[in-house]
Amino acid sequence: MRLSRSTAGTVFVGGALVLTLSALAYPALLGVEKTSSDTSRIIANTRYGPLTEADRDFVVKVRAAGLWEYPLGEMAMERGTTAAMKEAGAHLIVGHSGLDELCRKIAPELGITLPNQASPQQQQFVATVDSKSGREFDSTAVTIMRVTHGQIFPTVAKIRASTQNTLVRQLADLANDTVLDHITVLEKTGLVNQEQVNFQQTTPPKLPNDQLTPPPPQPGAPVLVLKPRPDLNINTASPKPNPSPSGTIG
Repeated sequence: MRLSRSTAGTVFVGGALVLTLSALAYPALLGVEKTSSDTSRIIANTRYGPLTEADRDFVVKVRAAGLWEYPLGEMAMERGTTAAMKEAGAHLIVGHSGLDELCRKIAPELGITLPNQASPQQQQFVATVDSKSGREFDSTAVTIMRVTHGQIFPTVAKIRASTQNTLVRQLADLANDTVLDHITVLEKTGLVNQEQVNFQQTTPPKLPNDQLTPPPPQPGAPVLVLKPRPDLNINTASPKPNPSPSGTIG
């Protein structure tokens, strides 16, 4: 089987990113997994139902995800070399502005303080992609995004299944649709090396907490708003399956 130049470049860049992503990708979500493993620890009783440590951490992590994925989406729209890459960027922007709006709406109701900056290693994600250009920019961005979305997907489902808080459940519903949509559009770029992605999703390393924790906002600082983009006319609801011909039912 002959590899095209773009495919070969994807494999090369993907291989080079294994160590980078191993050091950076998983810890962005580690806090969610650690706290959601004990959903019985209630930290507050609200009129929307009990709030667990896992619930609170989930809201913060969804907010933090938007703080780095939204600007990455803007970069993809501006610098992506294909229509599919620019489309993926538009979905990132619209999806995370919607999630961010809901986070900002429910956080005060639940007494949750939201960060205004992504964690240090999430900021490094953006810096890593920003340092690339051309097809290397595309493949680097897609690899990072596909790994992180694949890692958070099971966490969203776990929170949705376990939370007793109706506002957190609402956020999990929206996050489920959004993450699935983003996974789908990233795969449509043709730049996902599924074997590599699966390996990195199932062999996560660890980083110190100070690298994976979003810094707290400055006292009195206004909550940063991720600008809605209705002009993009993007639907990030859960996508319909699009099986290959070999996977269809005859």
